[in-house]
Formats: sequence, C-alpha cells, structure tokens
Amino acid sequence: MFIDGRNVPDGTTVETDLAIIGAGAAGISIARELAGSGISIALIESGGFEFDADTQALYEGEMAGVEYPMASSRLRYFGGTTNHWGGWTRPLEPMDFEERDWVPHSGWPITRALLDPYYERAADVCQLRSTAFDDASAWAEGGEPLPLAGDEVMTRFFIYSPPTRFGKKYRPDIEAAKNVACYLNSNVMEIVPTENGARVERLRLGTLSGVRFEVKPKVCILAAGAIENARILLYSNSIEPAGLGNRNGNVGRFFMEHPHIPSPATFLVTDPEQVARFYRTYTKLDNSVVRGCFLFTPDYLRRTRRLGTVLTFGMSYAVTDATGSEEGQRDPAAWVQPLVLKLARDTTAAPVAAGGELGWRLGVGCASEQQPNPASRITLSDDKDPLGLPRTRLAWRLRKADADSLRGNLEALARAFGAWGEGRVRILFPERDEWTEAEGWGNHHLGTTRMASDPKKGVVDADCAVHGMSNLFIAGSSLYPTGGTVNPTLTLVALALRLADHLKSRFEQGAFI
Repeated sequence: MFIDGRNVPDGTTVETDLAIIGAGAAGISIARELAGSGISIALIESGGFEFDADTQALYEGEMAGVEYPMASSRLRYFGGTTNHWGGWTRPLEPMDFEERDWVPHSGWPITRALLDPYYERAADVCQLRSTAFDDASAWAEGGEPLPLAGDEVMTRFFIYSPPTRFGKKYRPDIEAAKNVACYLNSNVMEIVPTENGARVERLRLGTLSGVRFEVKPKVCILAAGAIENARILLYSNSIEPAGLGNRNGNVGRFFMEHPHIPSPATFLVTDPEQVARFYRTYTKLDNSVVRGCFLFTPDYLRRTRRLGTVLTFGMSYAVTDATGSEEGQRDPAAWVQPLVLKLARDTTAAPVAAGGELGWRLGVGCASEQQPNPASRITLSDDKDPLGLPRTRLAWRLRKADADSLRGNLEALARAFGAWGEGRVRILFPERDEWTEAEGWGNHHLGTTRMASDPKKGVVDADCAVHGMSNLFIAGSSLYPTGGTVNPTLTLVALALRLADHLKSRFEQGAFI
C-alpha cells in the first residue's frame, strides 16, 4: 500500500521489521523480493508518483571539482532515476572484481562468480529477453563480429531493457503487497543510532509540508543512490560526529563516474557492409534489442596495466578525400595522427561520390573506467535545504592515469582495426597532463560507501552491512569499489537481490529479534 507522508499525523511512530530508504531500482527490487515474506516493510520515498520541482530541488548542491550536473543527473520520485535511464545493461567483467596491483584501492570482497546467479534474476527484473552478452552466435542474424587483428580487443554486447521504469512497472506489486507500506513525500532527516552507535534505533522523517514522524525498524537499508547515501550517513551525526559508518573516514570518498567522450576517434572503412548492423545502431534481433561494443581483453589490460574502456560506433558519413577533413588535406598518414575533426551527425551514410571514393567514416563514443580516488568525494556543504539539512558538496576528480589509459586503449583499437586491413583510424582524444574538465559523463554515480572486508578500506562488508553496525545495510552503486566500464543498473539490481536473500535468511534465523 501507499501512504502519503503529508497525511501522517505529526509525531507518529511507525514500528516495522525493515525500513528501506529510497524507492529506486535497488529499493523497489528488495521490497518486491520480500513481498509476502511476513517481514513488515516501510519503503520510504522522498517524492511522489510524478516529478515535483520542489522535491527535485533537494538534490541541488555545491560543486568543488570537475563541473557536474549533480541535480539533473538523478530523479527524486517513485522509481528514482529509472524514470529516465536509457536501458543499457551488461554485467561487470570478472576482472572488474579482482584486485589489480596497478589500480590503487581496487578489489571487491566478492567475485563475479558469486554474483552470476543474481545477474540472471536481475535480467528478469530489468525485462531482458536474453543474457547472451558475450555470445556473438546468438546475434548472427545481425552480422558477424569484425575480424580485428591481435588479442587486445574483443566484441561484446549490450542488451537493452525496454527500459524498465521501475516506478510504473512495479507500482502494482508494491501496492498489492500486504506487508509493504510505501511512504511517499517522506524524507529521512536522520538515521538515529543507539548511544554506542552500534545499531539503528529510529529514523526521523519529515515532509516539505512540515509533518514530522518517526520509523523504528529492526533493520534498515539505505538505498538512495551513491550521492544521497553518503549525504544521509554524513548528516546523521547526532551520536557519531563524523556521521554513521564513518569512523575510518571513508564515507563519501571514492566517488566515481564513467567519463564519456563523444568523439575520441573516427574510423574510416572501405565497405560499410563489412560492419555488422549491431555495431552501428540499436538492433532488434530475436526479440531483443542489442548493440555490439568493443572491450579490451583481460590479458591486454594486465600486460599494459590499464583501466578498462568500452567503445561503440556512432555517427557516420561518406569520405571523399584522404584525410576526411573539410579542408581536403591529402596526407593519408593523417589517419593515424591526433587531429581534431568536426563530425557530421548523419545517422546513416550515403554512397561515396564517384571519382574520390575512400570509404565511410564511423564516429565512436566511449565510456571509460576511472581509477578509485579518495580525493574524489562527497562532503556536506554549509548551505541548508528547505528541511534544514546540509546540502551536498561534490568534488569529482579525475587523474592523468584515467586519461592515459583511455588514450592507450584507443591506440590499441586503432592497431587492431588498422591491421585488419579494411580501415584506418584517427585518434582525436589528445594526450594530457591533467584532466580537469569532463567532455561527458554517464550519469552513473559510483562508490562513496564502498565494499571492503577491512573496515579501514571501506564502509560496508561483503554482505553490504555497515562496518561496526549490526542492522544497517546499504544497497546500490555506492557499494562499488571499482566502477568497471559499463552501465551500473544491472549490477546494482543483482546486488540488491543478493541482499534481499541475505536478510530474508537472517530474519528466518531470528537474527534481528
């Protein structure tokens, strides 16, 4: 059932087995998994069923690093940011979970193999009709992978969710669940622990209309997104001055994104028919919509000590001179030099004019892995929101190593493409001494409450429990110790389903009585 927090009598105390803070992909997935379980659940959502400007404005904050759209990159109403996500899904690579000695602060306390069964279930939640992310034979109707030379680059696939709007798709499930009460328009003003800080005692809630009430849970899950998760822990400081879970100073640190470069390179191919259509656009095959992409092999990444990158073909148009530039330069060697071009934005290409045929140009887009950086972080601003709570201060910071890896990976793709013999590559992403401005981003908020077995290295353990607290858990992409290269939704849903199973088992064992 749904309850509008604005209609709750002031001063009310709600007792429940489980409180879930945030009704986005993670929170809704957990509530659905536990529907009908006998565990009473209070699902707490800041917004209503539709976008509201005043509620959305609670996301506004202060920037201290790379400029970033902190408010507009997420949505604050039932369904969360799935209300505008693009539906790109793919699991993280097994290597993404490993400790890599060339990537400081890398390594998850769980493996990809442990998460694989939950990826299968997450695919169902995200309405995928296939999980053939790595099997080109499943998409043979759309063409064959490019026969790129060498062992550095591999073709893999994104499979698209419709995209699932969790708020609309799963609203009937939440409404029908007799053990779930979803409190709308209700903001968590503090997670209040016991005097020794070892357990969550109660949640203080407030509405923008002025209502104040409390929820007293046996267990609490914080699932409000990577930025807000850190903010809520930091301002829950009435008992723990540095904030909950922050005795080692890790809350809010290691904020990561996927830097997106709209045109890091252009590719010239002699015959567009050699490029399978699943590379060039969203392609419906066997009732799924897929997109071919390029990833880098684990052996290559280990050998070169680089971070990951994923690349997809994008814009394309015909080329009739050797450089492909509007100025008509004639030096074929320019196709391996880092010259910047202005790309046409045709989504389809036309035949090349007679007398000057060279091929088709394919634009490339990419998302790149960011090295975990403790200085890239969420802290609290001195400014207050209308609830009287400190606003967020975000210092997103990129390193030269991030740029160097991307540049090196582009060179590897250029080698593989050029040695194939049917194309040339021009790299447009320049070498740089520092990376202080992002050309683009994925609206992917990662890190800030990272998983680690050692409390000194993270905020939660392998079971997503906050170190030093017996009944506070965290869900969502704030858990990620490293970000990989692909969109985070499928993985965060898989992690949420795993947490739901863990808590259901613990409740059955009487652990939270």
